Amino acid sequence: MKETKIYGIYKDKKQLFTVNLKELKGQKVYGEKIIKKDNTEYRSWNPYRSKLAALILKKSEIELRPDFSVLYLGAATGTTVSHLSDILKDGVIYAVENSAISMKKLIKVCEKRKNIIPIFEDAFHFEKYQVILTKVDLIYQDISQRNQSEIFIGNLEKYLKKDGLGILMVKSRSIDVSLKPNEAYDMVCDKLQDKNLKILDLVDLSPYEKDHAAIIIEKYANN
Repeated sequence: MKETKIYGIYKDKKQLFTVNLKELKGQKVYGEKIIKKDNTEYRSWNPYRSKLAALILKKSEIELRPDFSVLYLGAATGTTVSHLSDILKDGVIYAVENSAISMKKLIKVCEKRKNIIPIFEDAFHFEKYQVILTKVDLIYQDISQRNQSEIFIGNLEKYLKKDGLGILMVKSRSIDVSLKPNEAYDMVCDKLQDKNLKILDLVDLSPYEKDHAAIIIEKYANN
């Protein structure tokens, strides 16, 4: 097991791992494999079930710190959120989800992982959770809707710190089925640049996710 360049993430051959929280010894979230070495439990992180894991396998320059605060839009049942919980031991993850079915499962994850705060809300109406949030270091979004760019921009403008990082997972078919994936990604990038956001990278997530890409942005200090 080797440490990667990103804090809290480990690698064994081509598989990613995070260290399971000590108080959750032996406990899994979604049936993932647990490996024990030197009294430490490593949870396998499946890139076919987590777009963030797929992004990390394809690009290793993302910065994470144990005290990061993260706004996670489209948290679903908590697969990726749980791995962020392992990494951000001294931080907090605000996990927004608007599906009642997914939220029930997410809450079960949050009951055991105290650094996750579940928010049952539509991320498009970002003003509704302003009483809960402070400014965050990272906004991560995985919402497959036609207006995903507008949702991302609204939350960035409201909640991201100056010089903060944003990661937008784009499903090209949700943007416009008539466009080629690269054309859809370019359309989203144009919208972000119109808001004076600096695009650091665009990463195609194949073979882990078909017709998906991650757009990594930085918020300029004067925004």
